[in-house]
Amino acid sequence: MKTHVKTCGLSTEKTVSTAIEAGARYVGFVFYPPSPRNISLEQAGMLAQNVGDEALKVGVFVNPDDNLLTEVLLNVNLDILQLHGKESPERVKDIRAKFLKPIMKAVPVSSKEDIVLARKYEKIVDMLLFDAKAPNDMKNALPGGNGLAFDWKLIAEEKWNVPWMLSGGLDATNVEEAIKISGAEIVDVSSGLEKSPGKKDINKIKNFINAVRGATK
Repeated sequence: MKTHVKTCGLSTEKTVSTAIEAGARYVGFVFYPPSPRNISLEQAGMLAQNVGDEALKVGVFVNPDDNLLTEVLLNVNLDILQLHGKESPERVKDIRAKFLKPIMKAVPVSSKEDIVLARKYEKIVDMLLFDAKAPNDMKNALPGGNGLAFDWKLIAEEKWNVPWMLSGGLDATNVEEAIKISGAEIVDVSSGLEKSPGKKDINKIKNFINAVRGATK
């Protein structure tokens, strides 16, 4: 079984080209101003052009309104819309119908009850992403990219009717164990590739993807 990689929160030509050359299947661009990984439409448009058809381009949004989605899609040739906020099933359906793009819904996880919640989205999205839920007392917590992991055993025995990604606190030192425990066929990484918030490290990108390859030989 080959596990694919999504490198998220990329912001420079060098990090994008490094990720693709190393074998990333998905590259993620963040459109959420509070995040240190947020990039402008101009940046994202340029980076998406550089990606071409070599990887799938994912736009990460948090509770976006239609105006934002329209503006981004007019400027950036995205393949997938990742909804990483508290979008209801009804809102997700609405976005999918209006914008005619594949939808990935992120589900924050800390307990089995969160897995049950994901079932509400399973029939209306094209992909799911399981990320660690930030604790209520965590200061300046973001919807994702907090560098936290959850108990991978929570999803180990679950079967889904759509592809899914494992996210949350992954890096080159733990991704092999995460894949073995969870059974993930796609892993998503952001903070685990950084030297500081929003600043990706070229060597960490290479090391992470190599670690994934080593885990799935």
